[in-house]
Amino acid sequence: MDLAERTCIPCRGGVPPMTPQQIAELLPHLQGWTVVDNHHLVKSYRFPDFASALEFVNRVGALAEEQNHHPDICLSWGKVDISLWTHKINGLSESDFVFAAKVDRIDPSRDRQAAS
Repeated sequence: MDLAERTCIPCRGGVPPMTPQQIAELLPHLQGWTVVDNHHLVKSYRFPDFASALEFVNRVGALAEEQNHHPDICLSWGKVDISLWTHKINGLSESDFVFAAKVDRIDPSRDRQAAS
């Protein structure tokens, strides 16, 4: 099943974060996301203006509420940075990858390159 078709499962803690091997297995299913220190996923999106970036942030926020999985989001003129990890386990869980795949689906300009 496609990651974006799955539902984020709330983490209650008490489980270990994903191993580097588990992360390596899921990362190829995402578009343009980077893993930092085997701890969190990051991606930057570029937009032609502030309003477009804000619209995207609002859509990501609505998705976060729907999935009960909340990323760190940084909005600036023409750019949105998203960082994901599961705070209860201080590392990555499968839900982080599911949420990242869902974010890519709502990206209003999927054919544009993610920022470096």
